[in-house]
Amino acid sequence: MTPSNLSRRQFGTLASVSAIAAMLQTQIEAAEKAAGGKVRHSVCKWCYKDIPLEDMCLAAQEIGLESIELLDPKDFATMKKHGLHCAMVSFPTIEGPGGVKIGPIPKGWNRVEHHDLLVQAYEPLLKESAEAGFKQVICFSGNRGGMSNEQGLENCAKGLQRMLPLCEKLGVTLVMELLNSKVNHPDYMCDHSAWGVALVKKLASPHFKLLYDIYHMQIMEGDVIATIRRDHESFAHYHTGGVPGRAEIDDTQELFYPAIIKAIQETGYTGYLGQEFIPKRSDKLASLKQGVQICTVS
Repeated sequence: MTPSNLSRRQFGTLASVSAIAAMLQTQIEAAEKAAGGKVRHSVCKWCYKDIPLEDMCLAAQEIGLESIELLDPKDFATMKKHGLHCAMVSFPTIEGPGGVKIGPIPKGWNRVEHHDLLVQAYEPLLKESAEAGFKQVICFSGNRGGMSNEQGLENCAKGLQRMLPLCEKLGVTLVMELLNSKVNHPDYMCDHSAWGVALVKKLASPHFKLLYDIYHMQIMEGDVIATIRRDHESFAHYHTGGVPGRAEIDDTQELFYPAIIKAIQETGYTGYLGQEFIPKRSDKLASLKQGVQICTVS
């Protein structure tokens, strides 16, 4: 039926329905926009060790990445040169008694005897990161070594509390990574989101949060989307990785990343998503580009 065949009343009714439908569509689109924005894409450099940083910067720009992360201050000038961000600065390392390296994953904040050395190592790193405009720095709980989770929580809080005044002054956030202790990092303490969230709540500072690594937490506890929805306020950053094997995040593995990224966006998160899978294919940059495309969810 064409408008010429309609009565004035029928035409008016249809026009009203159309107007209402258009209004509802506008409201739906506004609600979807308010629910969250698109994540910003980043990549962890260590997964591409055989590609020089200069070349990685050029490739990142071509792929559409805004950040390359887990870099050290010596790399900051290169990032600035290419107009790229470092969404997560790497950890410092300092020599302890007997030549033991303090700061890497096994030797972190859960040991009181590490605190003085860690403060000494982190203070200059936080300052250099802030000066470069890079506002998140990674840290680790350390391994249990027979210590109870409760004691480790107390010790981490005690040590990290010493860093918070400087973090607040500089506008920098210390971010502790959740890692699996089942496959990659045996005995690591911060291996469940509940423990990490408890530490965030204990410190109660916007300058201490968690890095929710999707790969690691799928291995340890699963329930990824529900955890993100429940605990997202404790998460400052996210990493990807295929399960099992930490390879490409496509249909060769068990996670469905589009749904996970959508859940992240629905929390209102507009920070960076770091691709941290280890490419198994010969064309590693093609795998990276594919990962970015998979995680670009409208």
